Amino acid sequence: MIKRLLDVFISFFFLVILSPILLIAMILIWQQDKKSPIYISHRVGKNKKIFNMIKLRSMVIDADKSGINSTSSNDNRITKIGHFIRNYKLDELMQLWNVLLGDMSLVGPRPNVKQETDLYTNIENGLLTIKPGITDLSSIIFYDEGEILKNKEDPDLSYNQLIRPWKSRLGLIYVKNQSLFLDLKIILYTFIVIFFRKMAINLVVLQLKKMNVDENIINVATRKNQLYPFNPPGAKDIVNNINT
Repeated sequence: MIKRLLDVFISFFFLVILSPILLIAMILIWQQDKKSPIYISHRVGKNKKIFNMIKLRSMVIDADKSGINSTSSNDNRITKIGHFIRNYKLDELMQLWNVLLGDMSLVGPRPNVKQETDLYTNIENGLLTIKPGITDLSSIIFYDEGEILKNKEDPDLSYNQLIRPWKSRLGLIYVKNQSLFLDLKIILYTFIVIFFRKMAINLVVLQLKKMNVDENIINVATRKNQLYPFNPPGAKDIVNNINT
């Protein structure tokens, strides 16, 4: 109940405060191709319920028809204004509407498309037991997800090998340890990461240490080492095929 009240209060407050920025962004998006600045994406929410996630459009029209779900920073589907919007996560701010509608929370595991959640292991399905969020621990650690996938021959496969294993583990850590105080910390760290990425990562790592998280996860969370293919939680093997 308190989490829901916090979600409604903060999302409404920021929608009002940020409305001029969002309006300017929408005008700029519309001007580049005279198409809708709003993009609706079908995502999987709590208890595997499909909902319409609202975003500012950062890609060309019908970009989703390419069949590629993961996006690298040099993806040719991203528009010129789209790069700016993505760099400052302005596209995600529209999801404050989803929070008001009750489909999402401010903090929770990031929602995925059905093609991705169909690949979840039984353990990863634990991510779908709570509402997805605009931000979480992995959003801070993998703030540069687009850069990680840059120049990858198969962005979707690379996502499942390099990012998903740790993103899912961090999401499950949140599910297990969720609290109002942790939510407030994550929201604060999310603001910090936009301008001071290293500081935000260090704060998350410190939080993980306080929760006695597995050392392998902490080492990856520091982002001091190159990411390497790893198995998702609940799977014995590294993902080598995402089409089965």
